[in-house]
Amino acid sequence: MNARSRWFVLLTALAAFTSGLTAPVAARSAAAVPDTTVLDGARLQHTRTHVGDPRLRPALEALTSRADKWLDQGPWTVVDKPRPAPGGDVHDYLSQAPYWWPSQSPTSDNPWGCPYVQRDGERNPEVDSGTDRQDLEKTFDSAYDLALAWYYTGSKRYAEKAGQVLRTWFLDPATRMNPHLEHAQFIPCKYDGRAIGIIDFSQSYTGVIDAIALLNTGAPGWSRRDRTGMARWNSDFLHWLRDSDFGKQEGAAANNHGTFYDLLLAGLACATGDRALARRTVLDARSRRIAPQIAADGSQPQELARTRSWHYSTFDLVAYTRLAAIGRHVGVDLWAYEGPEGQSLFGAVDYLLPAATGAAPWPHPELEFLRYAATDVVHAAADAGDARARRAVPQLEAPPGGDLWALRPAAEQLDSIAG
Repeated sequence: MNARSRWFVLLTALAAFTSGLTAPVAARSAAAVPDTTVLDGARLQHTRTHVGDPRLRPALEALTSRADKWLDQGPWTVVDKPRPAPGGDVHDYLSQAPYWWPSQSPTSDNPWGCPYVQRDGERNPEVDSGTDRQDLEKTFDSAYDLALAWYYTGSKRYAEKAGQVLRTWFLDPATRMNPHLEHAQFIPCKYDGRAIGIIDFSQSYTGVIDAIALLNTGAPGWSRRDRTGMARWNSDFLHWLRDSDFGKQEGAAANNHGTFYDLLLAGLACATGDRALARRTVLDARSRRIAPQIAADGSQPQELARTRSWHYSTFDLVAYTRLAAIGRHVGVDLWAYEGPEGQSLFGAVDYLLPAATGAAPWPHPELEFLRYAATDVVHAAADAGDARARRAVPQLEAPPGGDLWALRPAAEQLDSIAG
């Protein structure tokens, strides 16, 4: 079945699903379609129109439960860390390399316990204190959950909290983050920052971009000044991402770092109006990412070499499936691509299905196997027309807190190891 036929089947199935749904629960359904980058705005609008349907109730309850937990937390800011980044500016984002550990006990002459040594897949608890990493994750996750909760419920408390979170981290002069990542994933006594630290942003910032698009449809408390400020911040950050040495190094990476770089680049390009760059990035991913990084059998050899091979195999596919979603907006069907040896996104997802459904154990090294890590990427493949993935959906394991796919059909890394 070609791409056009798969899309027709998907639309037909969606029409069949919605034909018997209940009436809208509010007149808000007439609002403009959100100009989202990864999420399908028209699909979100359609779902909101029928959000009172009992079949959506479990997902809506799970989403609002998540959003409710953010209401009395934050906002967070980069200026709260106990010491500034190596450059000395408290507005610079700072994070520490997660898999690097001190090799000696700290002393007055060697307070860090240097030199640091790598222990792949083992997270050093130091990285969760003294840097901005955990606050960044909370900012990104809360903005996404709150914006979605407002969009589906209309409750202004969610919108107002999302706006407060975003303004504090990105816009307010006293608390804003500078739009660069020169000090991400530093290694004490070794590097003041590293190109691979860009993944701190690239793994989830496209969710923030979509949260902003949702708020832009008329969220209370989200002003024209806020919209303009976020557009300027994104433009400045895109400029740094494209032109900095770190950005160029990360773009040249040949594993999940390169895939996530493409996702971030394409997402920022869409958000700032450079659809040509977004389209070119998705097109190039066929020969630069899929063909060399996915094997003919669907495995991802570079991710299988890790001690967390299941985590990183699903992690890379989060980037690929989100990039394919951006492709939909710019006229590129990344799901339809097959490399010279048959490499494809469908094949990569299908490789995970035995373990994702519990039919067979994962046959590669994994320090902590969590079956639900694959749930979203299987959903994505099923939506894109993969018959095997569609049959697997009923056997998937829901992640903690519930399966939210019906309300936010774009993959997330469900077994986050970011702390």
